[in-house]
Amino acid sequence: MPRAATRILARAGSASPLSAAGSDDGPPVTVPRDPAREAARRELSKGLYHQNDPSLLQRALNALWDWLDRVFGTAASATPGGAVGLTVVIVAVLAVAAALWWRLGTPRRQPGSAPALFDERPRSAAEHRAAAEAHAAQAHWNAAVQERMRAVVRSLEERALLDARPGRTADEAAAEAARSLPVHTERLRAAAREFDDVAYGGRTASEASYRLVAELDRDLERTKPLQPSGAPGATADSHRGATS
Repeated sequence: MPRAATRILARAGSASPLSAAGSDDGPPVTVPRDPAREAARRELSKGLYHQNDPSLLQRALNALWDWLDRVFGTAASATPGGAVGLTVVIVAVLAVAAALWWRLGTPRRQPGSAPALFDERPRSAAEHRAAAEAHAAQAHWNAAVQERMRAVVRSLEERALLDARPGRTADEAAAEAARSLPVHTERLRAAAREFDDVAYGGRTASEASYRLVAELDRDLERTKPLQPSGAPGATADSHRGATS
């Protein structure tokens, strides 16, 4: 600090009585404090004394860290084990959150009702398969899964194992097809779930998802449907849904 400012501050803080010059018996004389303080303020307000002051951003960061330090200190004092105990609690909460995210995945949007399988002009199972393969060749797995599931359902309709019904959902198709193809019940449900997750659940399909539906499509083509009880030509193999 410049010497002038030092002298000003010294005078501002001094309130000692001074004897009148040349007289030991006269009343004491004091230096007024207010003018000295004002002079000190004016002196210290000059930019010369603030060149090394922290910037506005630095002051804001300092205030933030001070606040976080107070919050952490308060929480640590209220937690058994102090700061170490609080750290253990935070790590445990983060671990549980990560485990839930890994187990449940991204939250899915729940629609009011499931969409219909077919929303375009009627196409044959072969056309749906060709479209699915074209999407798969470009690694467009979402579209590939949807087209292959449509091929599955259209093929069952062409074989008269399902009635051609507009507005049918993937879950409904799987449930109805399982009656005549019970050996594939679980795989039909799994394929319907893959379709639903991709079509309106906000999930991203993978190559494995597509292969699951494509293999089901091929296996259904080779599977004999369950014959009604007492129907001509019914055999034990057909009752078990044996493949040809």
